[in-house]
Amino acid sequence: MTAPAHPLDRLAATIAARRGTDPGESWTARLLAEGPETCARKFGEEAVEAVIEAVRGDRARLTSEAADVLYHLLVMLAARDVALADVLAELERREGRSGLAEKAARG
Repeated sequence: MTAPAHPLDRLAATIAARRGTDPGESWTARLLAEGPETCARKFGEEAVEAVIEAVRGDRARLTSEAADVLYHLLVMLAARDVALADVLAELERREGRSGLAEKAARG
């Protein structure tokens, strides 16, 4: 079986593979074992760190924090059994729509 082509797909597959493995051997396994609330809190912390770096204007630090945000988002989604494919399908559904129209539709 070949590995998924896109780095986010590969990362999501790695996260899925770590579910249920030894939390003492894997940060991902530890987060998932601690539950969705811990995963969500960690995602929030990383998002705040990315915002701070965006405000500071340090591109390299923002890039690093953005990678952390993507990783922790995928862990949080996995903790709630939401597949990356489902999120991508939602983005495709919204494609071509004005952001203002999308927000108005959500009420």
